[in-house]
Amino acid sequence: MKWIIFFASFLISLNSFSEGIKHFKEKSEIDSSSIDFFISDYPMLRTCDSIYAKGFTSEEELHPWSFSYEFKDDSIPAYIDTTYFLRLKNMDIKSPFSFQYNDAVRSMILFYSKRRPALIRKVQITKELYFPLFEEMLDKYQLPMELKYLAVVESALNPKARSRVGAMGLWQFMPGTGRLYGLHVNSTIDDRMNVYKATEAACQYFSDLYARYHDWNLVLAAYNAGPGNVNKAIRRAKTSTNYWAIRPYLPRETQNYVPAFIAVNYLMQYSDAHNIKYDKNPKINYYALDTVYVNQKMTFNQISDWLDMDVKEITRLNPQYKKKYIPSSTRKSYVLTLPNSKIGEFILNKELIISGISRKKYDTQASK
Repeated sequence: MKWIIFFASFLISLNSFSEGIKHFKEKSEIDSSSIDFFISDYPMLRTCDSIYAKGFTSEEELHPWSFSYEFKDDSIPAYIDTTYFLRLKNMDIKSPFSFQYNDAVRSMILFYSKRRPALIRKVQITKELYFPLFEEMLDKYQLPMELKYLAVVESALNPKARSRVGAMGLWQFMPGTGRLYGLHVNSTIDDRMNVYKATEAACQYFSDLYARYHDWNLVLAAYNAGPGNVNKAIRRAKTSTNYWAIRPYLPRETQNYVPAFIAVNYLMQYSDAHNIKYDKNPKINYYALDTVYVNQKMTFNQISDWLDMDVKEITRLNPQYKKKYIPSSTRKSYVLTLPNSKIGEFILNKELIISGISRKKYDTQASK
């Protein structure tokens, strides 16, 4: 139904298409060496972008705060072990992962549901910005979709998350491991915070670990503690390759890692059963964004000034730029992520943005 609406709206817009093309040509004929006004994006194209993005919005998301359970706002539901066991068993049947229920898993479910419900609420909203990309990349590498939830355990979906030992980004790469998978770090850019590059690197790492261990729980343990620690734990457990058998021999953090992964998988599916309510219609999602390539230096302040965007929003969408500017380069182009609604104006006014002149000063001069 949504796509019927999309095409109907698109056909209606064709009535003004010829006029839009004429308008575009008139502006294109302006001498590019003399930029004398800010060009607004074309309404028809902006509308098409908006309709396209809405085509990926689920019916559930169109009705926020709709849930199948009725609890008081401050209620924290508790369940007997059998309920947790049956829910996890239902998940286990559909998954290549082993969603085992035991005391360690129960402890992590209670930790997240009772002590960290705000975190689950936050990631349920933030997931719309990242999960579509995760799913595309996991599909590309033929990996289980459940791995997208590992980024919740690692970083709570914060691309600028930094651990006490120096791991960075959504997938918490250490510098050395990051370099092995093409994630470079310098004074201005940290690829570990590049959402696209880091997600692809994580998928490559998952693939390599699975080729080594052929067990997803061991893959998770190795991702957290490193293959060396997993191999030592296997030896100490007298060559057992069952995660739960080698768990006592793993570092303490890794002993809780797989239970946390299982708990997050569970709570992301059963949030409503634990009275974790969240807005199912987030302000921004993956399909409301687009990218452009840039090879000339520009600061986030310049972009903010000309596109009327908050610097915080630009930083949120482009966390890999450590100094809040895109460096110039004659050898490569850098990716800039912006909302669909701003892409057109950026393309049409790129030279003005690069010029360094403020929009206020420019408007003052242009009005004289």
